[in-house]
Amino acid sequence: MTTSDPIADMLTRIKNGYLARKETVEVPYSRFKAALAKLLARYEYVGEVSQTNNQRTFTITLRYKQGEPMMTEIKRVSKPGLRRYLSVRDLEAVKQGLGYLVLSTPKGLKTHIDARKERLGGEVICKVW
Repeated sequence: MTTSDPIADMLTRIKNGYLARKETVEVPYSRFKAALAKLLARYEYVGEVSQTNNQRTFTITLRYKQGEPMMTEIKRVSKPGLRRYLSVRDLEAVKQGLGYLVLSTPKGLKTHIDARKERLGGEVICKVW
């Protein structure tokens, strides 16, 4: 099955994995999705990101703290039919500073905090908290 928005598909797989209390989710591989998963892992919303044997998919380990998911919500912002861009001036806190905006910048995927430090704007991929 092909999907018109593979990023939204990956985010939905992660969200549904947490709702079903799964340990891992498997996602079709792309460099962009792997980079997004590694960024989420760096901020401890998910655990380890590892390539599977067949090289067409990768596995994301989900993290729980005292039985509760580390990620409360993840929402796709920019979609194939409607792209959303923000300049560095428009980057603001998510959930009173408890969450992050993930942006695709000219220097790769960054959170809104890192993008502001580096004075970069870009396409808003998702919000996570």
